[in-house]
This record gives sequence, C-alpha cells and structure tokens, in this order.
Amino acid sequence: MKVRSTDFLILILLLLVPVFLFQGCKGRSTSQKQAAVEETTMPDTTYIFDGRTLEGWEITNFGTQGPVDVSGGKIYLGMGDGCTGITYRKAFPEINYEVTLEAMRVEGNDFFCGMTFPVGKDPCTMIVGGWGGTVVGLSSIDGKDASENETTRYMKFDNNRWYKIKLRVTEEKIEAWIDDEQVVDFTIDGKYLSIRPEVELSKPFGIASWRTTAALRNIRVQSIKEE
Repeated sequence: MKVRSTDFLILILLLLVPVFLFQGCKGRSTSQKQAAVEETTMPDTTYIFDGRTLEGWEITNFGTQGPVDVSGGKIYLGMGDGCTGITYRKAFPEINYEVTLEAMRVEGNDFFCGMTFPVGKDPCTMIVGGWGGTVVGLSSIDGKDASENETTRYMKFDNNRWYKIKLRVTEEKIEAWIDDEQVVDFTIDGKYLSIRPEVELSKPFGIASWRTTAALRNIRVQSIKEE
C-alpha cells in the first residue's frame, strides 16, 4: 500500500504531540518547584540577627566585657567583669513595637538578658535574672531600679535552658512576657524612665549580661499598631 506524504506528516505529528505535552508539563513542574523553594527561603526581615554574623550589630565596648561569639545560630555573651553585650546599629523604632527573642543563662548567677530599649525619646532596660539571679523588672522608673519599683518580680531561672522573652512598647504601656507568662504590665502615665550608667552604651537598643555567660537567638522586632 502506498503511503501518501500528507499521511506520513500527520503520523509524525501525532507521535510528537505527547512528547511536547510531557516536556511542557515537566517544565511547569520544575518551575513550580523552584518557585516553592524560593518562597520558603525568602528572608524574614523582622529578624535582626541572621544566625550567622553580627551584621547590623556591634560588640558593646563596656571595657569590662567578656568575649562575644556567633556559633550554631546563637550569639554567646561571654562572662566578663561587668557587662558583656551587643548594640544594634541599624534603624530601630522608638514606639509601638514588639521585640521577641530567646535567651539562656549558660554560666553565672546574674542577669542573662538586660535589654535596653527606647520608649519614645527615653531609654529603659528590662532585666531578666538580675540581683543574684532572680529579679525581673524595669530599670529604672522614677530613679528606682528593677529590684525596687512596682515592676519588681522574683523568678527562678535554670542554667542551660532557653526562655522565650517578649517585650511590647506602646505610648501607654510597657509589657513583657517570659514563656507566655506576663511579667510586666506597666502604665507609663507620666513616670520618668531611665537606665543605669552601666548600660548607657546599649542605647538605643542592646542586650547585655552581667558577669554571666549568656546565649541569644531568634531576635526579632516588629512594628505594631496601637489598639
């Protein structure tokens, strides 16, 4: 039987169509997978510690500090003869924001998270584990430290355990939580806020420990709208 050239071309096209369809589906599948990977690896800009370097931070030159290292997604503040800490040098909100982080006391018996932060134009510090290891509160309110004002609270902290810390600052209040338990609920209402001289170099935002080795991770700041 004689095969016409037009029949032959039709046969070839019929054989090639499934190949083109398969390649098209394969290409779309690959593109979709690549897009999914890119989407999951996009950086979250609310994190101000990248887990690898001190980009955006500087080691605070207290003069009595211990070594500061980054390893395994954590910042280690080594024990010094006073404060050891880091200060954030990029733009930071003055009001209506939340800070979250995880902190751990590795060695020592004093504060492992002294977080200095702005409240508008005024500085304040949240102390976690100070004055011998148990005091939580704000330093300072009307000149009174975290150990002697209305925010003073006593808690037990274990070494080598991570604690989740959240700080919320609005025009009306300063609030803080440790492991989802609210530990500070302070209405500003004209009170005078200040910091101790030891953490002056932590302004506007910094974290320090006192004669204690501490570890920090997952440091995040988010602007909020006041309700």
